[in-house]
Amino acid sequence: MALKDPEYIKELFSGFGPVSVRRMFGGAGVFVDGLMIALVTGGELFLKADEETIPAFRAEGAVPFEFSTKRRRVTTSYWRIPAQLFDEQDGLAQWARGAFRVAQRAAAKPGKRKAKPKVAKPKKQTKAKPSRRR
Repeated sequence: MALKDPEYIKELFSGFGPVSVRRMFGGAGVFVDGLMIALVTGGELFLKADEETIPAFRAEGAVPFEFSTKRRRVTTSYWRIPAQLFDEQDGLAQWARGAFRVAQRAAAKPGKRKAKPKVAKPKKQTKAKPSRRR
């Protein structure tokens, strides 16, 4: 599989609709309307999941994407897609729609961190020295 090729990834999701692919963390993120619905890393494809969709992934024997830091093991909300979906464009589209709904729910949660807009910091103003005129 050519999961390193952004065009191939877009083709995989063509049954779902247009996606954008952005390089990140040695892999790639798959985005729809600014929301990340999939992660490509290590030659594998993972879809975003939550408590509503994880049972379907478990039923297919899928596992979540995990990585280690210096201090702990991190389990993400992205789950490996069932292998047969690489050959079933309609099936992958259905699972991708589910991942998109998950991303929408996650974005709508209260308290969800939003990226702060980058604003130029005002220049530090120095106090004017009093004039020596009398």
